[in-house]
Amino acid sequence: MESSDQAPSSMLVKTSRQVALWGNLSLIALVILWHSFLSPHPHINPYALTIAWVIPLLFPLRGILAGKPYTHAWANFVLMFYFLHALTLVYVDEGERWLAAFELLITSITFIGNGFYARLKGKELGLKLDRLSSVEKKEKESYSNK
Repeated sequence: MESSDQAPSSMLVKTSRQVALWGNLSLIALVILWHSFLSPHPHINPYALTIAWVIPLLFPLRGILAGKPYTHAWANFVLMFYFLHALTLVYVDEGERWLAAFELLITSITFIGNGFYARLKGKELGLKLDRLSSVEKKEKESYSNK
């Protein structure tokens, strides 16, 4: 019976990894296409701007390709920059609204995939954080014993 309990979990881990990987690579491709070809900035070198927009996405790429759950977790902090960019443009810029909506969709899917993969793979590997209440209790005990 235990093997059937493990199968959905490993399937969820695999699916969330695929979603996260697809999302991260898609976001890189979208940023390159958007800022280089689809809608380059008229007053700034589009290739320099593209490089500036892609660099933050490259920092976690090695760990994401390797499937490291910790990297997937902190990569979500990088994604928030792109999420806010897309949300702002959806609201403000009619000319790039559809590109921004697509960026918002990819960023949201990637965020969810990264979060699920980090959590599920972390559980699978036995990585876990102590509950805040137990950490506070240990700290309180260590200070009261001194």
